[in-house]
Amino acid sequence: MLQQSKHLKALRLSRKSPPERAARMVETIYRCKWSLTVYGLLARGVQRPGEMVRCVEGLTKKVLNDCLRKNVEFGILERRAYPEIPPRVEYAFTPFGRRFVRVLDDLEELQKELSEER
Repeated sequence: MLQQSKHLKALRLSRKSPPERAARMVETIYRCKWSLTVYGLLARGVQRPGEMVRCVEGLTKKVLNDCLRKNVEFGILERRAYPEIPPRVEYAFTPFGRRFVRVLDDLEELQKELSEER
């Protein structure tokens, strides 16, 4: 009996929590209805904010700038400012951002599989 109790204690795990930063990133990105659209634009080669606004109906400069700022803070996107007149700004995925988007793609694929099973 004592042996079994020791064995159960050895198997006991503490409650697992989601990784704080990663979970917050995924939640923030999925809650923002424009982030996935921005990722799609970047994948198609659209890198400048003005062009993004022109490509997507309903997307405003203010909302886009908020979305881009969050993605830069998370390290998903990088902002490149060129010292030109007029100023030019472009956005691109960071190496981490490319990995992060693959994770989101995997989640989307999982959702498709779950939907097909029902």
